[in-house]
Amino acid sequence: MKTYIQRINLIHRELGIPENYECEYGLRLQQEENELIEIENDIYGREQRLVPVAANDWKVMKYQALKEGIVLNVVSAFRAVDRQKEIIQAKMEAGQPIKEILQVCAAPGFSEHHTGRALDLTSTESEPLSEMFEDTEAYNWLMENANHYSFKISYPKGNNAGILYEPWHWAHYHE
Repeated sequence: MKTYIQRINLIHRELGIPENYECEYGLRLQQEENELIEIENDIYGREQRLVPVAANDWKVMKYQALKEGIVLNVVSAFRAVDRQKEIIQAKMEAGQPIKEILQVCAAPGFSEHHTGRALDLTSTESEPLSEMFEDTEAYNWLMENANHYSFKISYPKGNNAGILYEPWHWAHYHE
């Protein structure tokens, strides 16, 4: 764990992420998972993975939603620390200031995606990674049913993490 924290601190210095990030944003350090299984390809055709317990609950939830006429599509699942760093670097190279980036993207080491327990979801009713997702039947179904499958929305409106509202981001919270 000590070397993991050192790695995260080094990445944060490279990216210019504030030293007090953890306190300022109220996010916890997330351990990068390595025992993952494939769940399906995402909407872009990329293989996506989760930890086994989350993968199982995801498959059951997706199947139940489909039985009720709701299509849930994966935009992303597990994301490595290095991939999180690349995403932030690309945003910085496009001219976005780090403070703005951190409102929509957790710092490397702090993303729930590292745990293999988080999913970004969409449906055919909205663009991926859009607040418009909250106006879909899929979102309404998730709000009513996801907790039965141990999933919850991570960044609701007015969350304490300093992350903007993400109706598409759902995390598995039960072992």
